[in-house]
Amino acid sequence: MVKSKTSKVLSYILVILVAVIVILPFLWMIVSAFKSQRELFAYPPTFFPTEWKVENFIEAASRGSISFVQMFFNSMKIAVPATVFNILFSTMAGYAFARLQFRWRESVFMLFIASMMVPGAVTLIPRFLMFRDLGFYDTYVPLVVPVMFGTAFSIFLARQFFMTLPKEMEEAAIVDGCSHFRVWWQIFMPLAKPIIATLAVFQFQSAYNDFMGPVIYLASDSKFTVQMGLNSFRNSFSARYDLIMAGSILALIPVVILFVCCQKYIIRGIAMGAVKG
Repeated sequence: MVKSKTSKVLSYILVILVAVIVILPFLWMIVSAFKSQRELFAYPPTFFPTEWKVENFIEAASRGSISFVQMFFNSMKIAVPATVFNILFSTMAGYAFARLQFRWRESVFMLFIASMMVPGAVTLIPRFLMFRDLGFYDTYVPLVVPVMFGTAFSIFLARQFFMTLPKEMEEAAIVDGCSHFRVWWQIFMPLAKPIIATLAVFQFQSAYNDFMGPVIYLASDSKFTVQMGLNSFRNSFSARYDLIMAGSILALIPVVILFVCCQKYIIRGIAMGAVKG
């Protein structure tokens, strides 16, 4: 009994230490957003600012050639369609790989999985040349199209989830005259809220936080995204770290809201996978 209590106390202490290590940088970013540039580099450093500078957020939101609001909507033009269409086509492909019987199904699926091992830098130049020759340079098309028809990771997650659903539902619907499309849309998709929430968080975060893609394909200031706006706080000689911290907090708000809204579904999906796996 004493050993079990001691191990439980040590486990709680370890979890608390890990939580502090993970949370501390985030807390440092929050308090640094309210500090002046001089206080950020003061020695010895102070955790809390001597003067809370709320104007850092106002300056970060209005600094540059376009406002933070405009950059936010530009990021949404990329993240929202990329996320919505990625979920639709990934779940559709996942349903096909999980439920339909067709020739070379396993081989094609393994090719999808193998594509995850190809570094993005390998296809960077050919993809840029292709979109440039098609006339899509300085548009959002190259940032949305490559992921809107599904990615290997999203298709893999959708397939694994659909394989856990009982076949009796699908067979009963087909006997009643439903096509596979109706089975996917009317039966499987309402049950797929956990995997949909997981894919939404992963894909939205990936598209919203993408920096390399917009830098390569966008040239007009009016089309800058949030991540490009944060980079504008740097120049060849210095960097406004106080504005970078404030802008990072503003940029973090949509991702946090999405995660909070989808959290219960993600946890439910993990629990379902643990029980059925």
